Amino acid sequence: MSHWIVWLSVFILGIIIGSFLTVCVHRIPKGRSIVAPRSACPQCGAQIGWYDNVPILSFLWLKGRCRVCQESIPVRYPIIELVNGLGYLLVVWRFGFTWATVVYAGLFSVFWVVTWIDWDYKIIPDVVTLPGIVIGFLCGALLLPTGWFNSLLGILVGGGFLLGLAWISPYVFGKEGMGGGDIKFLAMVGAFLGWQQAIFTLMVASVVGAVIGIGLLAAKVLKKGQYIPFGPYLALGALIAMIWGTEIWKWYFRGLV
Repeated sequence: MSHWIVWLSVFILGIIIGSFLTVCVHRIPKGRSIVAPRSACPQCGAQIGWYDNVPILSFLWLKGRCRVCQESIPVRYPIIELVNGLGYLLVVWRFGFTWATVVYAGLFSVFWVVTWIDWDYKIIPDVVTLPGIVIGFLCGALLLPTGWFNSLLGILVGGGFLLGLAWISPYVFGKEGMGGGDIKFLAMVGAFLGWQQAIFTLMVASVVGAVIGIGLLAAKVLKKGQYIPFGPYLALGALIAMIWGTEIWKWYFRGLV
């Protein structure tokens, strides 16, 4: 029984923090404080009481509508909360109950926020990535198995690789390739996870992005030359690298020997 209480507690913590992430996704791109004022309906401006701010459940018992104006509440809110809760369960299942797990859970939330912001606004804010690079280096040096040297290499390789692509893209493709937000995001991933996982992240993101892009073009959902935000694919690659990257690298190099 206590075993299930622990897992339920992890999930509840995840969806509570997920509720905070919905505020981050909404306010960070607009340069607004994520602390104050209190959450309010984006349609009528009415402040949301604590009883209407319970993760997932509030959306269900309000039937997806604001209590005051009856306008629809975006379904993304409970989705962000639910996925963050499930993500925390995944992280604890993979790494157990350690200080590293706390870091990885926080990193999962950052990946999730970046995914939504870049998808909506086509930006990855510096306020997320620049502090993330510093925090990632400190965590890599003190709390994670990455180590300070690997973390430093991760910053240089992750950021440097995309910076190089951004520099040559106008000459090779005739247009800008990677945005500055992508460069800083991969540098942050490298700070936390090391240079190998930064490369792995980019490989996964490139493959998944290409496959989805081709599919969208074939379905005529996307027009040729239309920009696709790369952040969500980088976030997916970083998540896979964080959870299974070490094992995948070992498997790959065993196959070469």
